[in-house]
Amino acid sequence: MTKVLITGGAGFVGSSLAERLLAQEYEVHVIDDLSTGSLANITRARRSPHFHYYVDTVTNTQLLEEVVSKVDVIYHLAASVGVKLIVDKLIDSIKNNVWGTETVLEAAYKYRKKVLLTSTSEVYGRSNTEPFRETDDLRMGPTIKSRWSYACSKALDEYLGLAYFLERQLPVIVVRLFNTVGERQTDAYGMVVPTFVKQALAGQPLTIYGTGQQSRCFCHVQDVVEALQALMENEASIGEVYNIGSTEEITIDALADRVIALTGSSSKKQYIPYAEAYKVGFDDIQRRVPNIDKVHALTGFTPRLTIDDIIRRVQAEMLQTPQTDLAEKSPAVHAQ
Repeated sequence: MTKVLITGGAGFVGSSLAERLLAQEYEVHVIDDLSTGSLANITRARRSPHFHYYVDTVTNTQLLEEVVSKVDVIYHLAASVGVKLIVDKLIDSIKNNVWGTETVLEAAYKYRKKVLLTSTSEVYGRSNTEPFRETDDLRMGPTIKSRWSYACSKALDEYLGLAYFLERQLPVIVVRLFNTVGERQTDAYGMVVPTFVKQALAGQPLTIYGTGQQSRCFCHVQDVVEALQALMENEASIGEVYNIGSTEEITIDALADRVIALTGSSSKKQYIPYAEAYKVGFDDIQRRVPNIDKVHALTGFTPRLTIDDIIRRVQAEMLQTPQTDLAEKSPAVHAQ
């Protein structure tokens, strides 16, 4: 039985990956400090005798090394996520990402374990070469624009992971996740799809920051975790960087229209200037589209679910789950 560690495994993506692997009779260990994850996310996973979880941070080196010594491979998903959280907690976000990754890599090196390190499409920054390819130059904004601290911290994670591969021959794979969405994703940190669906079901205005002409590509979490597993289990992926995401592009304005139509909501759209939505120093990316030729060539990965499929699934989950705060106003942040 293959044994895996998923850091951040009680999060939206990590818990979906855990369930997928458990269904294939893997033994799954999870470390999560629940800063953005939730025990509710691993309710089904906890029913399995092959599932083990630890509520702690990956910077607890004693616990981390104990777990790493038991497993065969590591999926490192633990990180600060969501633009709202990043902008609100700059210092913690930078430290969590860089220090956490360094700790995981060092433990992996000590016990010679393969690591799949999740990065983000944010690292492409202001690059105007689209769709984004893994070999493109990265173009960050100025340090005075605090939003870029997240992109820089994740780029440093990538450099560090690949340095362990080059200098210490640690088997490391880097993946850059584009906008991942689906069931269990919370609106608490400004994730736009659950925010829009929640607002639409409550009959509230769908709040759009900026003009709404910023465009994104949304990939369902089940498609994403399938790709993560395929890369982990292919030796040819070691030492490489891969984009994972959908190529179905949509503007935030059009996304709002789609949500209203599919939910049958009477909600209207409300536009809010960035200056009112964020702290000083925020900067946005107008267009973010991945080129996924590289991961497709190696694994055959092609996202199956469309944005309409995703909206319907998120809506169905919200209607099935008690939403005691559905009528409360929730913030929308659309620059994931």
